[in-house]
Amino acid sequence: MREPSQSLRIALCGIGLDAYWPQFPDLRSRLEGYLGQIYERLRSSGDTVESLGLIDTPQRARDAASSCRRADVDLLIIHVSTYALSSTIVPLVRKVAAPVLFLSLQPGDAIDYPAFNRLPDRTAMTGEWLAWCSPCPLPEIANVLSRARIPFHQVVGTLASSTAWSEIQDWIKAVRVKKSLEENNLGLMGHYYSGMLDIATDIAAISVRFGTHIEHLEIDELTSLRERASQAEIDSRVQAFREHFEVQQDCTSDELARAARTSVALDHLVSAHGLGSLAYYAKGTGVAANEDTMSSIILAASLLTARGIPTAGEYEIKNVLAMKIMDCLGAGGSFTEFYALDLEADHVLMGHDGPGHIDIAETKTRVRPLNVYHGKVGRGLSVEMSVRHGPVTLLSVAEDPIAGFKFLIAEGECVQGEVLQIGNTNSHYRFPIGAKAFVERWAAQGPAHHCAIGVGHLAPVLSKCASLLDLPFVQVC
Repeated sequence: MREPSQSLRIALCGIGLDAYWPQFPDLRSRLEGYLGQIYERLRSSGDTVESLGLIDTPQRARDAASSCRRADVDLLIIHVSTYALSSTIVPLVRKVAAPVLFLSLQPGDAIDYPAFNRLPDRTAMTGEWLAWCSPCPLPEIANVLSRARIPFHQVVGTLASSTAWSEIQDWIKAVRVKKSLEENNLGLMGHYYSGMLDIATDIAAISVRFGTHIEHLEIDELTSLRERASQAEIDSRVQAFREHFEVQQDCTSDELARAARTSVALDHLVSAHGLGSLAYYAKGTGVAANEDTMSSIILAASLLTARGIPTAGEYEIKNVLAMKIMDCLGAGGSFTEFYALDLEADHVLMGHDGPGHIDIAETKTRVRPLNVYHGKVGRGLSVEMSVRHGPVTLLSVAEDPIAGFKFLIAEGECVQGEVLQIGNTNSHYRFPIGAKAFVERWAAQGPAHHCAIGVGHLAPVLSKCASLLDLPFVQVC
């Protein structure tokens, strides 16, 4: 599967109190050593990390803020090394327009009390304690930032804790998702499927909340590009189809060439507009060339989705964002909806017609010819696949009456089961609370009827994504 490639600019600093240094001569160098350990761990992620050193006065905080602004950092990480005044923090975080993550990572799981109490004097004891008192200023800092309405996040643990570092990496992944959404050009081509009121959304709110730019596209442009596709491009794309898909014997060469022509044209359209995602739907009736275009788009959209440009049918704007988020996390993100319940096995059958994420398929995705697209105009080639067996996460970007949007998620498992050979994506899923209770609780949250399926259990990182976007987070099960 494609690995996320979005690189971040991270600023790192520690905080302390300048009054301590003359009192406890070894304390500062010890705390700077902790900061160096964190710096090396962060650099191993491949992101750009700038160390701002140990900040211990308001003026040093102002200088660090200026450095962050010049570097246009995506994330500010502050190691709370020891007690520090809240007045040291405020000048820094007020001026940095980036998420703020506080780390309270002490040297170990517990102080060696007998060794501590054998230290030669009270001064040495106090200096040793101060090297461990990372949690001390957290309430003070939280109090002031809450009053200032400055969002912040925190991780508490030890310098070597795998749990703490897993959480830190989740925060970095969440920031990467946020940045990807802000740099995403979302193409909209066509119109809503008539009558699907649940998927209609406020595109201005999408842009404001997620930072995503929306580009309105004409089907006519895609049709024009399609007419200009060369025979060499078409032949090459047919070969690519055979490499990426299991093309069934009843797929005619004419249909493969028709789908290849559209795939070539769609790639040119995506490149021309710098798209990072695409939602489309149009009947195409009345203009034969446009109907030919839209009825042959499924293989093209599936290849784009696997390349990290999620492509959703039925003009599903909210769900293509969910697919983009899953893709940013390296989890795939395949377009899906409820199909039926298998109450004998206690499974939920889910899938969708149209494009699928072929990189998270259990086996090679089949291409089948369909004489009719159910509920849609035209006929042509479609994809049939099941999601890889194992842990999965469902994500819906749903409306919320107060916040505008919310994340609705559920963790489950994709399992073995008989699938419907109808030329669609379809899989069996098991949820801890059972099929019936899951469907009831999911629907009670009022999402649209589509969601995105990704591989792996992603609740911890998705909850952090929601927090960075200031959105409610609801987990079913």
